[in-house]
Amino acid sequence: MIFDNLRRIYVALTPEEWVRQHFIHYLIEQQNYPATLMANETSITLNNTRRRCDTVVYDRTLRPRMIIEYKAPTVKIDSKVFAQISRYNLVLRVDYLVVSNGLQHYCCKMDYANNRYTFMQGIPPYHEI
Repeated sequence: MIFDNLRRIYVALTPEEWVRQHFIHYLIEQQNYPATLMANETSITLNNTRRRCDTVVYDRTLRPRMIIEYKAPTVKIDSKVFAQISRYNLVLRVDYLVVSNGLQHYCCKMDYANNRYTFMQGIPPYHEI
């Protein structure tokens, strides 16, 4: 078990949860993301089905700005992972999509005006999102 500071509960320490907890700490401690503007296991409804985003980051007006999807270190980050997070984004329409397996991390900045996205070199600090 590990304590999840965002949910304020103990959760099973699965490989995916290990990635989530380390990534959350990185965002808070290194990238200055306010813990109070982040939520784990955020429920959304997609095609009349309840889904859960691993982590959602909000701006100071509580508008969703980033969705983060975690996978276990043994899971390859591929088009299926991006398809999953893209489906979640149909509901939230955030500006950034992030996927990580703890070994590889990818961040895309959405460009809705031109119906495309751009891969970024890294994860932007909070003040840039």
